Amino acid sequence: MPEISQPISKSPLPDDGTRQLLRWGGFMVGVGFLSAALLETLLGGFSRTGAGTNSGWFALIVALMCIPFGGLLLALGIAKWLRNRSLAGRH
Repeated sequence: MPEISQPISKSPLPDDGTRQLLRWGGFMVGVGFLSAALLETLLGGFSRTGAGTNSGWFALIVALMCIPFGGLLLALGIAKWLRNRSLAGRH
């Protein structure tokens, strides 16, 4: 059975997921900071024992989930963007 081989491209693919990582990472970090700001200003704030209201607890949970995970996605997207930029500069 003949082997089908595809040519290996040395240039980065135009759609390698970098844009999606940057977009969704930035969106998630933004949502996390927005929910933290809403928690502090409109939803009763938080103290050592937690949020002051039920909606404050929800905002706290959203902030504590979105900021770290979105930050990781954003960092990965930035790393991929920098790598693609350096690879494109070598050609």
